[in-house]
Amino acid sequence: MSLKSFLAKIFAASVRKKIDRWANHPIETQEKVFQELIKKAQNTQFGKDHHFQHITSHSDFVKNVPVRDYEALKPYIERVVAGEENILWQAKPIYFAKTSGTTSGAKYIPITKESMPYHIEAARDSILCYIHETQKADFVNGKMIFLQGSPILEEKNGIKIGRLSGISAHYVPKYLQKNRMPSWQTNCIDDWETKVDAIVEETLKEDMTVISGIPSWVQMYFEKLREKSGKSVGDLFKNFHLFIYGGVNYEPYRQKFEHLIGRKVDSIELFPASEGFFAYQDSQTEKGMLLLLNSGIFYEFIKADDFFSENPKRLTIKDVEIGVNYAMIISTNAGLWAYNIGDTVQFTSTKPYRVVVSGRIKHFISAFGEHVIAKEVEEALRQAIEGTDARITEFTVAPQVNPAQNELPYHEWFIEFENEPTDLKAFALKIDTLMQEQNSYYYDLIQGKVLQPLKITKVAKGGFSDYMKSLGKLGGQNKVQRLANDRKIVEKLKLEQQ
Repeated sequence: MSLKSFLAKIFAASVRKKIDRWANHPIETQEKVFQELIKKAQNTQFGKDHHFQHITSHSDFVKNVPVRDYEALKPYIERVVAGEENILWQAKPIYFAKTSGTTSGAKYIPITKESMPYHIEAARDSILCYIHETQKADFVNGKMIFLQGSPILEEKNGIKIGRLSGISAHYVPKYLQKNRMPSWQTNCIDDWETKVDAIVEETLKEDMTVISGIPSWVQMYFEKLREKSGKSVGDLFKNFHLFIYGGVNYEPYRQKFEHLIGRKVDSIELFPASEGFFAYQDSQTEKGMLLLLNSGIFYEFIKADDFFSENPKRLTIKDVEIGVNYAMIISTNAGLWAYNIGDTVQFTSTKPYRVVVSGRIKHFISAFGEHVIAKEVEEALRQAIEGTDARITEFTVAPQVNPAQNELPYHEWFIEFENEPTDLKAFALKIDTLMQEQNSYYYDLIQGKVLQPLKITKVAKGGFSDYMKSLGKLGGQNKVQRLANDRKIVEKLKLEQQ
C-alpha cells in the first residue's frame, strides 16, 4: 500500500465520522441551516422585500416567500448580473454558473464564496465515503479523468461566468493535480467532438483508474477509445475500477458500459447542479444518495401530484414519506429562495435521508392521465434488457395521440440500439408489461383499451448525437430529455427506415 492510499483511508474515516454526526441529527441540522440562511440574508434586498426580520419558523417562511422558478426570480438576478450588491445574498457572487435556459436564453445561477466550498467538498466526500466503506484506495495513485466543460471563464461586472464543471476545474486540490486528466489545454477546447478526440490521444497510454462524467458523453469517449485501439476499455486501463457519474440515471447505460469496458466496475452516483450539490451515493450497498443536509441548503418538498394545484403544501424533511414523488425546492447560501430546481425525487430511506432522482417536474407523459415519470421508463428499460444481448445507446419517449388508420393512441419509444434485441416486438411487450406493473394509471388505460401497448421506433446510429449537436448541446453537462408530453423532440430525430 502506498503512503498516499494509506493517508486517504485515514482521511476517509475522519470525514465519514463528521458526516454521520449531522446525518444522525437531520431535523436539527436542517433547522440550524434554515436559521443561519434567514439571519445572514435579513439585510439583503430580497430579505427586506420578504420580511426576513420577522421569519422565525418554516410556516413564517411559507407565508412570506412563494415558490419561484428562474423566470420568477429573474428580476432579482438581473440586478445581480448588473453588478448590484446585497440583492439575493450578502455582497456579490464570486461566479455565475451559466446554463441553457428554455424560455429566456441563458440562465445565470449565482455561486457565492459561502456556497462554492460545498460543491468541492461534496465531490471529494463522495469518493472518501467509497474509500471508507470498501477500503479500496489504490486508485488514488493512478490517473483520473473528469469529462467537463471548458475552464475558460468570462467576466462581467467583477463576476466570473462559466459552466459549473469549468468553474470546478479551478478547484482541483494540489494533491490531485498530477493525477488529473486531461491537460489544461485540452480541457479548454470548446468543441466537444474535437475535445474527446484530444482526450483519447492523451489518455490512451495512461494508467486511468477513475473516470467521471455524464454517462452518455463518457460512452462516446469509450467508443472512440475502442475504435482507436481495437481493445476494450478494461484492457486498455487495467486498473480502471471506479466510474463516477451524475446528471442521468446510469442503469439504461450500464449494460453497454460493461460491454465497452469488458467487465464490471464500481460506480458512485452524484446529484450536482449549478444551484447546489444536493446528494451523493455514500454506500455501495444501500439504495439512493445521501441528501446533504449540512451544506448551506434548506430543502422543501411538494408532492408532484399536487405541484400544479393552487396552494400545494410545502413539506420539510420531517414530513416526507418513502416512495412518494416530490418536487424539490431549495433555499441556499447562494441566494436562491424557495427555488424550484425542476427535479423530482423519491426517498429510499429516512434513516439517513437518501433519495433517487425520479425525473423533472415538467418532463412527464400524461397525455391521457397516465402520469408517467422518468424513473418508471428507465426502470422498465433496465429490467427489459437485463439478461439479454440488447444494448441501448440512448432513448426518449413521446405520446402518439393521433395515429393513422384509426389505431388506438400509444406511447412511442425512440431507441438508438447498439445491439438490437432478437425479437423487437417481444422486447416492446416486455417493456410495456413492466410499465403497467409500475404505473397503475398506465395499467388502467391499457386494460381499458384507451391506449394500445407501446411501440418502438428505431433511431439511426448517431441520431441522438446529431440531435444534440443541432441544438448546440453536444457534450459537457447536457443530456437528452427522457420524456415529453409532445413530439417536438422526436420530430427532429434521425430515424431508421423501417
